[in-house]
This record gives sequence, structure tokens and C-alpha cells, in this order.
Amino acid sequence: MRMKAAVLYEQGKEHPFTESNPLVVEDVDLESPGDDEVLIRTGAAGLCHSDLSMIRGVMERKVPMVPGHEAAGVVEEVGEDVTQCKPGDHVVMSFVPMCGECEYCATGRPNLCSTAFNARATGALVNGHRRLSLNGEPLHHTNGVSCYAEYMVSCENSVIVIDKDVPMVDAALFGCAVVTGVGAIVNTAKIPPGSTIGIVGLGGVGLCALLGGVVAGAGRILAIDIADDKLGLARQLGATDTFNASDPDCVEKVIEATKGGVEYAFEVAGAVEAMQTAYAITRRGGMTVTSGLSQHQHTFEIPHAELVVNERAIKGSYMQHPRTMSQIHDAAHFPGPGPG
Repeated sequence: MRMKAAVLYEQGKEHPFTESNPLVVEDVDLESPGDDEVLIRTGAAGLCHSDLSMIRGVMERKVPMVPGHEAAGVVEEVGEDVTQCKPGDHVVMSFVPMCGECEYCATGRPNLCSTAFNARATGALVNGHRRLSLNGEPLHHTNGVSCYAEYMVSCENSVIVIDKDVPMVDAALFGCAVVTGVGAIVNTAKIPPGSTIGIVGLGGVGLCALLGGVVAGAGRILAIDIADDKLGLARQLGATDTFNASDPDCVEKVIEATKGGVEYAFEVAGAVEAMQTAYAITRRGGMTVTSGLSQHQHTFEIPHAELVVNERAIKGSYMQHPRTMSQIHDAAHFPGPGPG
């Protein structure tokens, strides 16, 4: 079929994108889905920070490509071997599909699927195929999704069926921001109810992490950012305390307010400075979790002895593929804070 799609021909163009114009809308060809693939009509697509990183060349990818990995849509057609969805289903796209066969999938860590990781590097779907082309020349897929287009063809393990009452614009966030933010709380850190947690960075992922803390029953949620308007929004969504990171005494104030620091600190800004803040506000015996993606050449240093004598833990959290269909269903319906 012929459809319109945004094509990225080269990486490395910088802001302002209204002047550098990195994306070109083209009439491209999309092949019909294969036996284990699904055709989806795009309902909504998000612009994630990592999409901008791909455009700028911070994350290297095969070009030309159709970008976009955070999306929701409606199933139009399925291959003959597809069993997880049917035409008419509303779905969220998963940009880290699971092959079900590699070591990570077999041990319950599908977000680290090595087959999906290798396919991403080559610009193919997780099954190795490409379904996009322009003037007879192949176009590369982005993380098996490529949602900056009217339609998508993806492997069935890249789609998760959701209820039809979830608005598409909201549902699109579930494919990246929600599972990354909420997943860091409930899957990576596994915070127990009553915990004191700190969220450093209040973008889309950070606010989802905050809501994940609300759902998980955190007793105290400290929100930290450099923007006062984001701090105000965080209070509306359930933060019990807010701190402006531009305050030179921010770390000391958090430690004083919590009598030693938070039990769990989450860095979700994708900046080393934010990671330094998250680590500094974590109490002895606590855990610092990072799900932000800074540039590859950036490093984070810690005193080795301090890590040992304080029994500190540092964990990375990548995307956190929902463990079950019900988990993303719950994420699609998680409640906000009550009045007051």
C-alpha cells in the first residue's frame, strides 16, 4: 500500500528543527504483513526525547529511516500465524519486542531481548524483515515500530492489546513513558508500600514514575526539577514534597527533610547532573535507579569505598517491558491522587 510517512535521510541536524528540517514527508510503500506480523493504523504517536536524540545523531541508527517508537493504533490486518490480536483491536506498540527464545526472554527479562537489540541496530523488524520502501529502495524501521506514518507493519510481539475506552493520545504514552517510568518503580526497584522515594527530573517519564509511586503506595514522594511549573504539576499529581534543583542547597534540604535521604531515588532526566543529585539524596542502604539516557560518552563517577561502607545499590532500568497484559492494562487505568 502507499501511505505518507516522515523520513529521516541523515542524522546530525540540530535545533531549531523548524530551520534544519530533518524530516521529510514522503509517499512511501508499505508491504502487507507477513505470517507473524500485524498491520496497524496509527492512532497517535508521541515525540520522545530519544527520537530527538536519533535525529541529532546522539543515538546512531541506520538511515534512511521512518522514525517514531511511542504509539497506539488500531489493528487492520493480521498474518495467518498471529494469535495475540485481531482486526479492530486497539493496541499499544512495544519498541522492545520479545523473541521468546533468547536467554533474556527465557529468564523473564524480555526488555533486554538480544534479538530485538540486534534487529534495532540493523533497522529491521525483530524477525529480520523490512516492510518499508521508497522508490523501490528499502527504508529502515525504528525499533520495530516506525510510527511517524499513517500505518505500521510490526511483528505481533510488538503490540499489546488494550481496552478501547483508552483515548489514543493517552494510550500512545504507554509504549514508552508509562512503562519506563512506572516500570522503574514497580519492576526495577520494587518499592514496598510506605517507602520514601525521590524523583529527579519531571518530564513525561518522571511524572509517570511519580504516578507509579502513587500506585505502589509510596509513603512520601519527593519531586525534584529545575522548573517551578513542573514542580507545581508534580504536587497536583501526588508529590508530597518538591525541591528546585537549581537551589545550591537542594541536596542538603532533601537530606534534612528526610532525616538522612530517600530510600529510593530515581533519575529520569537523562543527564549526569541529575544522576549526581539522585545518588547524593539516597540514604545509606538505599537504591539509586536510573532510566534516563545521557550521551554515550558521558560518565558518572562515585567513590568506591562509599558505595561499600554505605551498602548502596545503583541499578539501570531500561524500558521495563510489562510483565503481563494486565500490567499495561492497569497502567492505562491507574488512578491519580484524590482531592487535596
